[in-house]
Amino acid sequence: MSLFSTHSFANEKALIRVDFNVPLDKQTYAIGDDNRMRAAIPTITKILKEGGSVILMSHLGRPKDGPETKSSLIHIVGHLQSLVSAAMNKEVIVQFANDCIGEEATQKSANLKAGEVLLLENLRFYKEEEKGDAAFAQKLSKLGDVYVNDAFGTAHRAHASTAVIAQFFEKGKKMFGLLMEGEVKAAELVLHKAEKPFTAIIGGAKVSDKILIIENLLNRATDIIIGGGMAYTFMKAQGGHIGKSLCEEDRIDTALEILKKAAEKGVNIHLPSDSIVADNFAADANTSTAPSNAIPDGWMGLDIGPNACEQFA
Repeated sequence: MSLFSTHSFANEKALIRVDFNVPLDKQTYAIGDDNRMRAAIPTITKILKEGGSVILMSHLGRPKDGPETKSSLIHIVGHLQSLVSAAMNKEVIVQFANDCIGEEATQKSANLKAGEVLLLENLRFYKEEEKGDAAFAQKLSKLGDVYVNDAFGTAHRAHASTAVIAQFFEKGKKMFGLLMEGEVKAAELVLHKAEKPFTAIIGGAKVSDKILIIENLLNRATDIIIGGGMAYTFMKAQGGHIGKSLCEEDRIDTALEILKKAAEKGVNIHLPSDSIVADNFAADANTSTAPSNAIPDGWMGLDIGPNACEQFA
């Protein structure tokens, strides 16, 4: 990958893989948390200020059978336009294509002028995206002159728009964005240069997404705090009762193996002692707290509890 910060985007169409997988209200489609969108703004504005144009591609949610209203990226166009305009100190219209590889996407990309922004429809409306389909990736690649990967949240997935598409761009025309550059540098600092003692904090929903990182950290960290949804897989691996909390049943053996390796290496694994629990994943759900390894049936752990906050402080 080339270096984004030194590349000039004048008169180039930059095809950027961003992570705009933001929570939307089920009724109004209002954005609940726009941090992922804000994180991409520096990359977008650098390109626009240098006289380039921007084509944004992202996924949203987990659509199962093609296009669906609740997972359409059209719901974020207005807010994205506000964010970009504020960063540029002028109004910037964000265009939208109702497909990501179809005729409209192709035509709007071709007609895009310097300083303009186009948002493509949800990549996951095509099953080929998650399958890492090369033909799908190639179709996407034809929309831009240069490829920029700034989707740190999906960088671990071997999808068409993240792991496959780069092969269709020549050297000097594919690179990480500012967000990815910063995250990679931070990861390298921790994984290769950190000195003991130090504590690593790992979160996220899935153990499977973090296996390589955790195994690397076992060789460097003195303590590892595991939170997020993945903590409940570890809890269940240790014999805990987790109710209907998120759990990767097929990764329980993996969790046990990680715990075994940690013990052998003298690394302390810390799991949250208690959790905020709810009887449903909804704004109007009943909530309470419970020991993370003794969550009642019908309840799910959603976040670390007050005791865990003190435990990790």
